[in-house]
Amino acid sequence: MKTLIMHFLQLGVLYLLASCTGGNKSVPNSITLHFNNTFKDKTIVLGDAASSTATANTSAEGQVHHFSELKYVISNIRLIKADGGEIPYNISDLDKGAFVVNHAKPETLDYMLTEIPVGEYKQIKLGLGVKSELNTLDEAKFPEFYAEAGANDTKMIWEWGTGYRFLKIEGFYNTDNRTLSIHTGSTVEGTNGAPGTYAQGIDAYREITLNLDTNVLVGKTSPKIIINADFDKLLSGKTNKITLGAGNAQPSVHTAVEMVKFVDNLGGDGTTDVVGMFSVGRVEN
Repeated sequence: MKTLIMHFLQLGVLYLLASCTGGNKSVPNSITLHFNNTFKDKTIVLGDAASSTATANTSAEGQVHHFSELKYVISNIRLIKADGGEIPYNISDLDKGAFVVNHAKPETLDYMLTEIPVGEYKQIKLGLGVKSELNTLDEAKFPEFYAEAGANDTKMIWEWGTGYRFLKIEGFYNTDNRTLSIHTGSTVEGTNGAPGTYAQGIDAYREITLNLDTNVLVGKTSPKIIINADFDKLLSGKTNKITLGAGNAQPSVHTAVEMVKFVDNLGGDGTTDVVGMFSVGRVEN
């Protein structure tokens, strides 16, 4: 009998502890972002010039094209609560809050946000690229992101510049498989080799705002948000209808003005278009 009484007392203590730690206190949890890279509704398959399996797409201007490489940087993530409050996610720390989506590596298509307060979230905001105040190649401050972006199979660092590539596409276009090579990123103006003269040129960073058709519920489970990135918008965007040619298909040839046309298609122009190529496929609570 004494043993039985002690057992019930122990259960009572455990119940009180659970009640005290539960209550209304926010308990950290996680959300997984999954990026699905497509041409319209078809998930992209990469391939070389002779590939028979690579996903081919036809632009609004009638150009057939496919990709052999596809990478882009996501950063500056913020979650918007159902009541309108904003939860920033390591927005000033590239090591903890930025990553490279590399379509050739399936493990990079999923990114987990950790220690998210319990609650309902109706919107997600994110950056395509790196905002100007963090867009410097600072290996000492952000060693993990610097290494990830600069790895031999990634190369999201400008060889000649001071910042990061925001997007890198390699591939082929037209029936004769001409080389397609589009790299985007913010530009710097000034005298080469004289950092004291450098100033912000064209800002290729874009803010994306996505409404969730179903609120994300953080608490009992770890939800997932499927984010579609439709690269049909590369040439057939809301802002620009682009025909590839000698002046814009190679990064060594196309000008910053030409580059911005691709940037506005994929990331939006920031005014009339704040989603670009992105949309929410579904929410899995």
